[in-house]
Amino acid sequence: MATPDKTAQKPPHHERRNIEALCAAKGMRMTEQRRVIARVLASSDDHPDVEELYRRCAKVDDRISISTVYRTVRLFEDSGIIERHDFREGRARYETAPEAHHDHLINLRSGEVIEFQSAEIERLQAEVARNLGYKLVDHRLELYAVPLNDEKK
Repeated sequence: MATPDKTAQKPPHHERRNIEALCAAKGMRMTEQRRVIARVLASSDDHPDVEELYRRCAKVDDRISISTVYRTVRLFEDSGIIERHDFREGRARYETAPEAHHDHLINLRSGEVIEFQSAEIERLQAEVARNLGYKLVDHRLELYAVPLNDEKK
């Protein structure tokens, strides 16, 4: 049985990226509703889907419509400001595009998404690509798991 990777760890939560500043740098017009959506996304510690993002934004500004949230999320995604994830649950979830690479472990029982970094996994992925005659330039790793003490065995 393999020993656990001692380097695997939760990354320090990525610095809050200023979505508004990123939008301004890309020449994007920022309405007040886009600002609310940007601020709510930037302050999220999780990976909300559009419906959850809408609920949070509506608490700040009840005039925001779900269609505005959908359009704005698409605009931010197309601009590379946020990343879309499909964690097997039939709904896209989003996070601010991180400055530092990290991977995800998804708890299939609770839906919790745990961010982590592992130097060993990074090394192995580059080695696999090299052994197949390639240079690894990008990747996305999502691990789907259940707790070790899961009662639904």
